[in-house]
Amino acid sequence: MSLSPDSGATATQIDRIVEQIRVDNPTQHHIVAFSGGVDSSLALALTNLAFPQTTKAVIGLSAALPATQLELARKVASTVGVSLTEQQTNEGENEDYIANAGMSCYHCKTALYTALSSVLHHVDAHTTGTLTLYNGTNLDDLSDPTRVGLLAASKFNVYSPLSKLPKVEVRKLAKHLGLPNHNYAASPCLRSRLAFGVEATSDHLRKIETGEEFIRSVLSLPVETDMRLRMLAGRKAMIELGASSTNLEESREKLKQAGVDSLLIDELQFKAWDMRPFKSGSEAKVIELKL
Repeated sequence: MSLSPDSGATATQIDRIVEQIRVDNPTQHHIVAFSGGVDSSLALALTNLAFPQTTKAVIGLSAALPATQLELARKVASTVGVSLTEQQTNEGENEDYIANAGMSCYHCKTALYTALSSVLHHVDAHTTGTLTLYNGTNLDDLSDPTRVGLLAASKFNVYSPLSKLPKVEVRKLAKHLGLPNHNYAASPCLRSRLAFGVEATSDHLRKIETGEEFIRSVLSLPVETDMRLRMLAGRKAMIELGASSTNLEESREKLKQAGVDSLLIDELQFKAWDMRPFKSGSEAKVIELKL
């Protein structure tokens, strides 16, 4: 993986993190919970620099992972030079996950880390030895009270090499390492688009994915622009657009002309739709974490 031109200070910072990873994790196998987002991509790149022979990337396959995100994950893993294992996860069979009552992220991450812990047996039935799991949790995530997946990470002793880096630093280092998604908008799972109490069924997640693909295409949104299609109570669709996109009324008119009513109301069976400015976690619910 080639490095892009950048300051020596950034290279030194990367060297320090890589060395810390080596010191903290004297295990034989290293598996990164990979999503294709910039955080887990940087975690993968740094872990691979620390352990180039024993680092593996695993992405969990479920209805909550958009096809476009899987394509991006494959591209990033190839750029880093690490093979990608695509592992089916079973959170969609968990009634508590489906209920989406505030702890779905915990149940999802529990399913993911369970799958990661056993993935060596899928890759090589004869593989043995100690194992470290990694994720892309950054410093900003640690102060977000809605991230109940952190509780699952704690229970599985997942190592977070980015835990001292704010998001802005994550993007800077990702750019320095030549990661193609360094400037991509955040890409949480499709379940995060559902208002709490709206069940996380595969049908609901498919509707969100289909709608978002349509909206991004019609509005020609660049990769760094935030956009969400939220599913609210009463089957109401809420489109959220980031500040870097055109104004809401212009976007609304473009979508209408392109047939958004036919898609959202007739095909996807939403009862109504509206638009508002993007806000990260606008449908999130604060749960008291006990880490």
